[in-house]
Amino acid sequence: MPPSIITIAQQKGGAGKTTLVASLAAAWAATRRVTIIDIDPQHSLTRWHGLRAARKSAPAITLAEIAGWRLAGELDKLRRNSDIILIDSPPQIDTDARQAVRAADLVLVPIQPSPPDLWAAEGTFGLAQAEKRRLAIVLNRAPATGKLRGMVEADIARLGHRLLPTVLGNRTGFATAFALGLGVTETAPRSRAAEELRSLLADIEGALE
Repeated sequence: MPPSIITIAQQKGGAGKTTLVASLAAAWAATRRVTIIDIDPQHSLTRWHGLRAARKSAPAITLAEIAGWRLAGELDKLRRNSDIILIDSPPQIDTDARQAVRAADLVLVPIQPSPPDLWAAEGTFGLAQAEKRRLAIVLNRAPATGKLRGMVEADIARLGHRLLPTVLGNRTGFATAFALGLGVTETAPRSRAAEELRSLLADIEGALE
């Protein structure tokens, strides 16, 4: 079975894009061969991987350090030894971002439940549509209460985009795990944050089918 390639993309800072990539990678690494590709200029995912690599007990995750323009050629090699490939794309719509979207089986867009986050993702929506890629939105860092979530969900429905049913709450467990080079399913496997993450994995696997 060929590997699934998921590009996580969002133009607005603070949406939790890189933390989400790390969380997903760590959760899948328990049962799958996972490769992560960091083409975000900040390279925070690469630093996370460095912390993880120092922890010998954590399931291994492969980091592919390649430039975005080389992505298409390198993916053929990475597919041979991967079940899941996660791409942390750059925040701006440029050649690297286009390559990352074009390579994806699924473009996953994390959005905080606020109109500015949804507006900021319009470029990513357009890029995925132009490249004829499947797209799914996940509400991330969502507060426990508030009317904005309902408003944003209604706006997403009007736009005709797929919204995954699982919502990730604004929980410190995600950031704490990231700072340790781990995922929340590893640092606090019985927590509400871990439950949400595992539920999101099932949503994503359903979207890939």
